[in-house]
Amino acid sequence: MGMAKVAITLDEQLLGRLDRLVKDHVFPSRSKAIQEAVADRLDRLERTRLARECAKLDPAEENDLAEESLVAEADSWPEY
Repeated sequence: MGMAKVAITLDEQLLGRLDRLVKDHVFPSRSKAIQEAVADRLDRLERTRLARECAKLDPAEENDLAEESLVAEADSWPEY
C-alpha cells in the first residue's frame, strides 16, 4: 500500500501528549501514532455504522428469511 504525505494542524497540548508517547517509545514516531489513531477511529466509526444498519433490520423478517433459506437448502442435503 502506498503512502501519502499530509499536513495537519494539532493543538499544542495534544502535540505535547503525542510527543510524550513517542519519547516513551509507545509509538516509534508521530506519524505512526497518528496513523494508528486515525485507523482506530475509522474502524470504530465503521462498526458503529454497521450496528446502526443492523438495528434497522426487523428480527422477525430476518428470521423468516433465514428459515426460508434453510428449508430450500434442506432438500439438497444428503441423507445420513
